[in-house]
Amino acid sequence: MALDHKSDDKKGVWKSGKGKGRSHPKGRQLDDAAWDEVKALLGDLPRRRDLLIEHLHLIQDKYGCLSAAHLRALAEEMRLSQAEVYEVASFYAHFDVVKEGEAKPPALTIRVCDSLSCELAGAQQLKAALEDGLDASEVRVLRAPCMGRCDTAPTLELGHAHIDHATVEKVQEAISSDHTHPTIPDYQDLTTYSSSGGYAALKDLRANGNWEDVQAKIKESGLRGLGGAGFPSGTKWGFVRGNAGPRYLAVNGDEGEPGTFKDRYYLERTPHLFLEGMLIAAWAVEAETCFIYMRDEYPAVLHILAREIKALEEAGLVKEGYIDLRRGAGAYICGEESAMIESIEGKRGIPRHRPPYVAQVGIFDRPTLVHNVETLHWIARICREGPEVLNSTEKNGRKGLRSYSVSGRVKNPGVHLLPAGSTITDIIEACGGMAEGHSFKAYQPGGPSSGILPSSINDVPLDFDTLQPLGTFIGSAAVVVLSDKDSAKAAALNMLRFFEDESCGQCTPCRVGCEKAVKLMQADSWDQPLLEEVCTAMADASICGLGQAAPNPIRLVMQHFKEEI
Repeated sequence: MALDHKSDDKKGVWKSGKGKGRSHPKGRQLDDAAWDEVKALLGDLPRRRDLLIEHLHLIQDKYGCLSAAHLRALAEEMRLSQAEVYEVASFYAHFDVVKEGEAKPPALTIRVCDSLSCELAGAQQLKAALEDGLDASEVRVLRAPCMGRCDTAPTLELGHAHIDHATVEKVQEAISSDHTHPTIPDYQDLTTYSSSGGYAALKDLRANGNWEDVQAKIKESGLRGLGGAGFPSGTKWGFVRGNAGPRYLAVNGDEGEPGTFKDRYYLERTPHLFLEGMLIAAWAVEAETCFIYMRDEYPAVLHILAREIKALEEAGLVKEGYIDLRRGAGAYICGEESAMIESIEGKRGIPRHRPPYVAQVGIFDRPTLVHNVETLHWIARICREGPEVLNSTEKNGRKGLRSYSVSGRVKNPGVHLLPAGSTITDIIEACGGMAEGHSFKAYQPGGPSSGILPSSINDVPLDFDTLQPLGTFIGSAAVVVLSDKDSAKAAALNMLRFFEDESCGQCTPCRVGCEKAVKLMQADSWDQPLLEEVCTAMADASICGLGQAAPNPIRLVMQHFKEEI
């Protein structure tokens, strides 16, 4: 039926009928009070897209959660879609998104670490006791992945304060005294570091240095990336320099591999060795900005770095803003370099497909040099003391030194600086032997990604390239020692539960494979052929190292601990 367009009193088909028009657009509406609160929090800070995660932290810290009204207001203030803000806020574990009608989380949160070292030390029993003994309306108790304090297991975080060798009594005492902020350890500040020759190497290089000479020193020392990949450190510089600027440097401080705490150990003691190494590397590739991506589980380190970066600016060693400190938000996947770069850009931490590699297309699509914290620590020492600081040490045919993070059933867990050719026997001996009443049974040589080896394999140097024939690798040198009182099967299940939680979800082999593996591994007797199929699919088809390495604990338990499965 044709419409009559001739009548002057018609208002058109979309306007006809009383009350049919919308008084406001679809979707969540802007709340003026929430908008004012967000504007007050952000103050004069830039509203750049890459600062989204930093701004979400401000809201989370102030209000204890991210309400729907605040997320809507932040989207308005940053000129972003609500979907962009929500997808980032909901990706990271340390953000609490609260929708309309939902209750806010309690004012106080306890995160109990349940990774392998803490589980061996009774973390599950501790968590259950806390849940029974505390008022859930005032304090919530959550399980959390590794906090980088495996040497003081079991550990937990109360607000932003860590409690080592945690007990219910210690927690209750901390709550009653309102001890919810980090304890800042004694460390070497800028004045002390400079008085012992600190930054002299950097100043000399800036005035007279040749970057290729420094690169040659780094190569001569044998330094390789100490975040886990083991790529020759100096070689990276040439790759980045070979691409037109502007260039950036990114520091991977997201030390999330369970069992690893060496970076925290050095940062809480000698932060300027790391900072000088970073500035030398930045000088070598002519980086316009240095981004330090530091995990949120290290609040004391974040405090130290913020203070010392300001001291460097005041001393005129760097211009204001040259070092950009970024705070992670609880995502292990951001330890993968391209996922970290996504997070620095204010996005979800999802690994990128390669090529192109980050040396060509990194932060803001510009060439980016990525180094681990400990790698930069050694770069400063090599420039001050020469390549001999590493290459003069030799053991079992291996050159160099390794910082082993050792935890589990040993007498003195901690960071032990040993020759790179050290075996597990040497490492246990450096820890004072096994803990009282425990006999050596098995060990994790380099984080859960490396799986579990039996005590019978005790003569292999724990170094780069030595463990590959055994189906594993050294990774970040996160050594966890198991005893005759522990189950390798249970340890492998702990590792796969970690991977299941921390998979970014981007690729099906990893996302579904980890979940399927956890279900299969809970059986009294493992379906080994099916588990092997799952392992093959994950190793062959996952986008990044998380899914590719996750099968290692399963395969090594099937190979070496058949009696348990």
